[in-house]
Amino acid sequence: MSSIKDHPLRYAMANELHARPFPALAAPCHAAYLAIKPAQDAAGRDRSADMAHLKALLDHYAAPHPEEGATHYFGQIGRHILKWESHTEFVTYTIFEEGVRDTPFDFAAFAMFPESWLASAPGTRVTSALIRVEQQTGDAGITKKLADWFVPESVAVSRVLDDDAVIAGDFRIDAAGHIRIAVFARPETGERRVGRVIQRLCEIETYKAMSMLGFSRSRDLSRDMGTIDGRLSALTEALSGPLESTEDTLDALLQISGELEALSARSTFRFGATQAYETIVNQRIEVLREERFLGRQTFGEFMMRRFDPAMRTVASTKARLDAMGRRAIRASDLLRTRVDVERSAENKALLQSMDRRADIQLRLQETVEGLSIVAISYYAVNLAANIAAPFAYDLGLGEKTLKAVLTPLVILGVWMMVRRIRKALH
Repeated sequence: MSSIKDHPLRYAMANELHARPFPALAAPCHAAYLAIKPAQDAAGRDRSADMAHLKALLDHYAAPHPEEGATHYFGQIGRHILKWESHTEFVTYTIFEEGVRDTPFDFAAFAMFPESWLASAPGTRVTSALIRVEQQTGDAGITKKLADWFVPESVAVSRVLDDDAVIAGDFRIDAAGHIRIAVFARPETGERRVGRVIQRLCEIETYKAMSMLGFSRSRDLSRDMGTIDGRLSALTEALSGPLESTEDTLDALLQISGELEALSARSTFRFGATQAYETIVNQRIEVLREERFLGRQTFGEFMMRRFDPAMRTVASTKARLDAMGRRAIRASDLLRTRVDVERSAENKALLQSMDRRADIQLRLQETVEGLSIVAISYYAVNLAANIAAPFAYDLGLGEKTLKAVLTPLVILGVWMMVRRIRKALH
């Protein structure tokens, strides 16, 4: 097979599947997680700024740089491990450290990200989280920790991966601006499994936060859509009756169609991304294989009660926007048809008027032709009488008698000449 030529991207695509390994982490440990996204046009951002920001962090810890154009990095920085990933709209940083601090979710744990470095970030924080991983031999003690660490009405707890670990979180932002997530791993749980659990929890939190951007966009659109919907409904109802000005109504409908198209253009990417992020959240929760812990709500149930309604709102807004666009197009088509029918009626009346005028002109033309024959005959008779006068004198005919004889002949000749000319023209 050495003679066959490989596709230029074969090895690059195959290596991409293995380029983002899960971290191998032994309990106890803790992690600080950060996701950064530009406030505007995140998908078209300058990715070189992301790379420069990563290099600044690596320089702070005197760590080697990744290759140019890299979309992921995993390596040692000091006594920590850094995992960096570049996504379509955001970049994520996760720093792992062995052991746990005496104070759960100590704000100082985030100090692994220098303050000056955070201030120079090429974007805004989408989410950040402190993750505490403890080793737990049984369920004793977990309940008290949950009560101390999380808000009771929001906390979600579940056994995952065939009871290899218990995960917990309330998805609330604490005083330092971070989400708190706890993992209680069994002693026999492998390091890679612990790493996968932490990675999944970070992804759930990130994609949940990114999905909620679509919910915020849908709320903003609802106000504009409500105003446009009122105008569109009024114009649609007006189509059933007489219109003062069809041209003005058509212009108003075209303006509404343009506004709806602009709203759709600004929202298509966000709604599409929200749908994709929602799917990822549900998939990440599904692969955890949750089981109920002491009757508490699971992550899946929390999302069903709090997250899914927001996503249904986004889907409803998108469907409403699409439906309004179709309504505006149909109304414009109906009005155009009405305008075309009215113009056809006007054109028909105009053609009938033109036919009447043409008939009148024809009659006038025939009348003029008759008068022309008389006028031409009058002069022709006089001319013929002058020419025939010598001959009439010899024949003993007077002037009046001569004209009386010539008049019918001249009139007949002129009439035949005019008739022949008209026939030739036709």
